[in-house]
Amino acid sequence: MNTYTICIFTENTIGLLNRITIIFTRRRINIESLTVSETERMGVSRFTIVIKHDSREAVEKLVRQIRKIIEVMAVFGYLNDEIVSNEIALFKIATPLGSKPLDIEYINKNFNAWVVYWQLDYVVIEKTGSEKQIFEFFSYIKPHGILEFVRSGRVAVGKTEKGLVEYLPEYEWEYYL
Repeated sequence: MNTYTICIFTENTIGLLNRITIIFTRRRINIESLTVSETERMGVSRFTIVIKHDSREAVEKLVRQIRKIIEVMAVFGYLNDEIVSNEIALFKIATPLGSKPLDIEYINKNFNAWVVYWQLDYVVIEKTGSEKQIFEFFSYIKPHGILEFVRSGRVAVGKTEKGLVEYLPEYEWEYYL
């Protein structure tokens, strides 16, 4: 199975997420992660969807079907080596009195993870990186007692020099200030 990242640029429209996910459901393709946010252009949203599939042709058909949705401006399908991507994870770690202390300096230097919130009986650590890097840190920190763990979906950009403005030059969008 190959991992594909599908980036969809759309008008910011109510109900569009449902219409896009129905296409995956009809084709019996499971969404591994989904991240949606507004882009650098006001009124334009970006869906970053990660799927695993063994057929490139099936993924190409999926992309062509998504392109047919009126509010969709552009769709790109990528393999992992064609993108730069990251995820973010938050770990709430127990720090009860008398327990083995966390080596925060080691965590910073070796895992590039940071304490973002500190309380007497727990800390929240933020780790960004690939899925593999996040789960390597998960394995390291697990003996300390994970109270909560949450991971975002993938955010990604293609490794091409072109940006959205080159793909959709006919649009007159406002940039955020």
